[in-house]
Amino acid sequence: MRIIPAIDIIDGKCVRLSQGDYNQKTIYNEDPLEVAKEFEANGIKHLHLVDLDGAKSSHVVNWKVLERIAVQTGLQVDFGGGVKTDEDIKVVFESGAKQVTGGSIAVKDAAIFEGWISKYGNDKIILGADAKDGRIATHGWLESSELEVVEFIKEWNKKGIEYVICTDIAKDGMLAGTSNELYEEILGLNKLRDNNIAKPSFDGLTSKDEIPAFAGIKLIASGGVAVVDDLYRLREMDCEGAIVGKAFYEGRITFKQLREFV
Repeated sequence: MRIIPAIDIIDGKCVRLSQGDYNQKTIYNEDPLEVAKEFEANGIKHLHLVDLDGAKSSHVVNWKVLERIAVQTGLQVDFGGGVKTDEDIKVVFESGAKQVTGGSIAVKDAAIFEGWISKYGNDKIILGADAKDGRIATHGWLESSELEVVEFIKEWNKKGIEYVICTDIAKDGMLAGTSNELYEEILGLNKLRDNNIAKPSFDGLTSKDEIPAFAGIKLIASGGVAVVDDLYRLREMDCEGAIVGKAFYEGRITFKQLREFV
């Protein structure tokens, strides 16, 4: 399982929010590049970079932060926040991102998002499935939709999505443990496919012929990681990756523990 530290950006600074609330903001470093270099120096290879200004304003804002990190480190960066247009995603990839996460765009303009999967490949595009009370939230978690999160993931999986970052907003930044029941339900789609067994809990599927429509979902868990034991549990569940934020910054998980985990 990949360990993916998160750097969230507001006004060019490294911050963390609690439950996505922009009014509950803690600044951890004025220069995100310093944080990224520290991660790399301790053996980290991947980074989840979130443009919170972009998410709020519906267009990419902090692409220069991405560019500095991509040029001055060897980290493999996935970038999310405010990527809404073909020009946005072009700028993000040209600035050095290896993957792009789209959440609100997959809800508000599915045709554009589906076009990105076709153009860039499903190894480059990540579906951002941010859940609030079991429903998909958009626009930096400031708006809610009526879309049920597991159904949302299942439908995009049929359209070619493999990588999914799922964040339970209630858990994010709270250091209270991960949303394991939700992740088990999502990963149940993989078990359904692999076992070729129909289960009524998945929209009443009753025919074996329907099962192969599901491709493998590579689930990246996000939100609530508090201690290293949370990571072991996520790995046991077969999560492909885990995003860690505040637990790093608050010293709840050390680099020594991560090396032992890996």
